[in-house]
Amino acid sequence: MSVVAIVGAGPIGAATAHRLACRDSVRHVRLVDASVDAASGKALDIQQAGPVENFNTRLSAAADILAAAAADVIVVADRIAEGEWRDGDGRHLVATLARAGTKAPIVFAGPSQFALMEHAYAEFGVAAHRLVGTAPSALVSAVQMLAGVEMDAAAADVTVVGRPPSFVVGWSAATSSGSLVSDRVPAHRLLAISNALPRLWPPGPDAIGAATARIVDAIVHGARRHLPALTILEGELGARGKAVMLPLELGRLRVLSHALPSLSPQERTELVNGLS
Repeated sequence: MSVVAIVGAGPIGAATAHRLACRDSVRHVRLVDASVDAASGKALDIQQAGPVENFNTRLSAAADILAAAAADVIVVADRIAEGEWRDGDGRHLVATLARAGTKAPIVFAGPSQFALMEHAYAEFGVAAHRLVGTAPSALVSAVQMLAGVEMDAAAADVTVVGRPPSFVVGWSAATSSGSLVSDRVPAHRLLAISNALPRLWPPGPDAIGAATARIVDAIVHGARRHLPALTILEGELGARGKAVMLPLELGRLRVLSHALPSLSPQERTELVNGLS
């Protein structure tokens, strides 16, 4: 069982803590926020839900960023008083964690943190396999649900890739119940879903929290399938140091590998153009 530190006890941080506790797959979740009294209240509130929601995960709060350094996984979220960690404050946070010698994977949960994730790689030398971004992961389930609605069926198996806010839906290989989605849904309806993505971005805190908890669980315990999340490219698709959402193999406290999904030539061109 592992310790997960969530730096920031704002709406995204609290939602992630609650979802992760409900999975009951880590020993301890620590909310780290300068507004420590409010963070302690949120931790206690979630802890008291344990007997009702049947989990035993311990929750606590701390004010000092260095309280996150010894965790097995560090989640960078949003603060109660100041919102998302990003820009100068975000770079200072990453620098502080790097100077503290942490080797933990760093999960960026905020929808505006993909640039901070890139800074962590380029400026502070954090290895690509230790960096993951989760906010776009919450968008994938929305696309899968919308495709399912078009077919009056369960959510479709659809791949979404790209760098926020330029997402590409892999409709050419999307399936549902063993058949191609493109054979069952008119092209103009699929295009309408793709065109709706900018309006669906960013996802809300609860959706991000659910997606982040699933990714953290996979980082700690592994997963049977690839999960979509932001990773840092190191030359693939002609880009280096760029954060892009791809299907990831996660486990052993790192990104084990990523897959370049099956895309049509047009979809691949859209993906590459979105990285420039």
